[in-house]
Amino acid sequence: YDPECSQYVLLCANRTSLKPGQSPYRALLETLELTNTKLTLQLINDNNKVRLLLELYRLQGNMTRVKINELKPLKPRFEVPDVLINDPPTEPLSLLSQDENGVVLSLGADSQWLIVSAKPFRLDIMEGREVLLSLNSRGLLAFEHLRIRKDTDAVKCFVALLTALANGLKRTSTPFSLLFPFSFSPALSIGLHEDGMWEETFKSHTDNKPNGPSSISLDFSLPGVEHVYGIPEHADSLKLKTTDGGDPYRLFNLDVFQYELFNPMALYGAIPVMLSHSAQRTMGIFWLNAAETWVDISSNTGSSETPQTDVRWISESGIIDVFIMLGPTPTDVFSQYASLTGTQAFPPLSALAYHQCRWNYNDQEDVAAVDQGFDEHDIPYDFIWLDIEHTDGKRYFTWDPHKFPQPKDMLQGLMDKRRKMVTIVDPHIKVDSSYKIHNEIRSKGFYVKNKDGGDYEGWCWPGNSGYPDFTNPEMRAWWASMFAYDQYAGSMENMYTWNDMNEPSVFNGPEVTMHKDALHGNWENRDLHNLYGLYVQMATAEGLIERSGGVERPFVLTRAFFAGSQRYGAVWTGDNTAEWEHLKISIPMCLSLGLVGVSFCGADVGGFFKSPSTELLVRWYQTGAYQPFFRAHAHLDTPRREPWLFGPENTALIREAVRQRYALLPYWYQLFYHAHHSGQPVMRPLWVEYPQDTATFSMDDQFLLGRDLLVHPVTEEGGRGVTAYLPGKGEVWFDVHTFQKHNGAQNLYIPVTISSIPVFQRGGSIIPRKARVRRSSSCMEHDPYTLFVALSPKRFAQGELYIDDGHTFNFDKQKQFIHRRLSFANKALSSRNLAPGSQFITPSWIEKIVILGASKPSKATLKTPDGKENLLEFEFDASMSVLTLRKPGVNAGVDWTVVLQ
Repeated sequence: YDPECSQYVLLCANRTSLKPGQSPYRALLETLELTNTKLTLQLINDNNKVRLLLELYRLQGNMTRVKINELKPLKPRFEVPDVLINDPPTEPLSLLSQDENGVVLSLGADSQWLIVSAKPFRLDIMEGREVLLSLNSRGLLAFEHLRIRKDTDAVKCFVALLTALANGLKRTSTPFSLLFPFSFSPALSIGLHEDGMWEETFKSHTDNKPNGPSSISLDFSLPGVEHVYGIPEHADSLKLKTTDGGDPYRLFNLDVFQYELFNPMALYGAIPVMLSHSAQRTMGIFWLNAAETWVDISSNTGSSETPQTDVRWISESGIIDVFIMLGPTPTDVFSQYASLTGTQAFPPLSALAYHQCRWNYNDQEDVAAVDQGFDEHDIPYDFIWLDIEHTDGKRYFTWDPHKFPQPKDMLQGLMDKRRKMVTIVDPHIKVDSSYKIHNEIRSKGFYVKNKDGGDYEGWCWPGNSGYPDFTNPEMRAWWASMFAYDQYAGSMENMYTWNDMNEPSVFNGPEVTMHKDALHGNWENRDLHNLYGLYVQMATAEGLIERSGGVERPFVLTRAFFAGSQRYGAVWTGDNTAEWEHLKISIPMCLSLGLVGVSFCGADVGGFFKSPSTELLVRWYQTGAYQPFFRAHAHLDTPRREPWLFGPENTALIREAVRQRYALLPYWYQLFYHAHHSGQPVMRPLWVEYPQDTATFSMDDQFLLGRDLLVHPVTEEGGRGVTAYLPGKGEVWFDVHTFQKHNGAQNLYIPVTISSIPVFQRGGSIIPRKARVRRSSSCMEHDPYTLFVALSPKRFAQGELYIDDGHTFNFDKQKQFIHRRLSFANKALSSRNLAPGSQFITPSWIEKIVILGASKPSKATLKTPDGKENLLEFEFDASMSVLTLRKPGVNAGVDWTVVLQ
């Protein structure tokens, strides 16, 4: 935080002025109305007599929605649009009892009910006799109402006169109300003596607030909870820390230069979703507010009392609109949140492969040389990226005519190798009368306005820039149309998009962002600031879809994000640094994003700022190969760091890490298919799959990919060993490199060398791979599969195989895909159709089956639906109990069974 930021200072004043205790808010039970869809009830602040309107909804899927707004606001307060995928369906609330102290409402199944206490106002959600969650139990509900400024010169004089008269009348017997038959209170003069009420300054910037402060606050108490997670983006541990005596977690999208670690400071994105977890239950709180927001966390951990975590949310403006997701399991919470804001966009398969980027590849010849370098060193890659220098003077949707004179020739050269390109398109537009994009936005009135009604302008990469108002759907539609092939000159179907600087970044703005009193239509930036990046990515993704006639899936990377951004593409953790601590922090940062819906996330491999040592670079490739978004990136001023520039030994190590990624692409693709359909995170903390294992609750140096792969990257400089926790009593885990079997529920010390990437497959799982790694994922499209079957004493082994064309929406619109259930039980491995209504044909076949933890059979027989039976060749390694079945040769899309005898 900048110590000169008066807005933050004002927050601290407000934060400390309201202490836990008696709430001034009282529920007016006589105003209660109950319909089939909601309960409404008025609240009153007994200090200032301002009334609020409470709305309670019971939502399908075990969720409760709480909305609080002014009953009669001076003007409408901002309510966040476009984040929820629909109006959440409701279920009836039923009134169980009511008296002068409150009401009790049924929440349906499992003996859940909601208690509304009247004085002071409080909500409790119960299950049986257990309190799951309480609202305003600490009395920290606050709602600053909009008001008319009363410190004009005339009003100042009038207030001074009234104050003098009031003081004089105190010494007389004449009632003040007889002389002045209207309400007068010292509150009338609010703002005359309080700094920051109507305007604030930040260095040279002034922020005007014509209706005064409008902040809101509400506290939540979570009995029995010691662990809370989420509210990204912060460079911090997975488990959120208490903020007692320190700064709160801040949610305010900012362009942060060389961000600090283990700090609650705001970063590039903001998702106001928190998960709580205990061995008994997982729940979630979704605070739907796009203004600057702070989150205070306190806990009694370490005391002799029953554990409890208390959370206070504070936002600068808007209304209170909160969704309480009651779980009870982690999977339930993910499904509940997905039902509200949607699921992860299903990316093209190639987007899950390796991406090569830097600021900047200099020209077409440089691109060709880098592309050729990957071939010469036998390292696969799918995307090469161009940063801002590829444009004509930082004019987006253009090309530098000298450095990139023939972009289609360049793109065609990549397409011939079945590779792709990403170009950057930022949302700051150069103010230049010769620039078509600027002229059209200005002529259509699509720029954000300043408080005086003129186009808002600020300084960014092109110099003086305008900022399109992406909250305007007409602006978004126009922006999308600019990606059409006849509009974006030089673009082709193998070119995709990167939205950077979309917090938005304003170099000469307060905190390097847009002024809060800038106007998006009728709304101030203060109301919706955190939505801007979501809207930019939304419009860009729609443009890529439209240019293909709705056929092709888009790929769009964004730096700024909000709840719902998962529907439009990928995010990354921003401008990190080539330091070991930044490598380590990439794991909890991505885990936190996955918990709140954003599965497609990653960190700049090697670090954006500074130059990594060769050891750090190798370890970062090894880590990044097992994170969802896998891209190397570097700053303009750093030395080149293509994978072959660090000597043949390091080249070989990087090659092996990248090849491991490509071999696992069938599994990655399957995980993203499930994330798209169910909202389950791809990269997940261990506690998600082992929710009662308290040893996992704070772990963030290892993670699971889906249920079945456990990864513990080496992130210590000079590391000679790591200790991995293998969860699950009675489970077994297999080292994917050596096939060594290990028991679960233990801390396993693993000696490592520079080539080691500790990865384990869970017993009872089947994972598909492709062993023939080629120059790009598209070149592997029709290659055969190898199935790795890990047996378990606890359960039958199961897995899946998902196949489609890898790039269109045909999987959804025309049900063109293959989805198979793979099962091993009673010495038989089978493949059965999970989607009888789907239709897709693949030439890929099953090339090999590797069974871990097996015993030696006398024979192996392949049976197919046509009644044919074929004996299979096999090898058995008795020392490792590994059985390898060679060349089943059966098509990957049909039913088959292999019987071991």
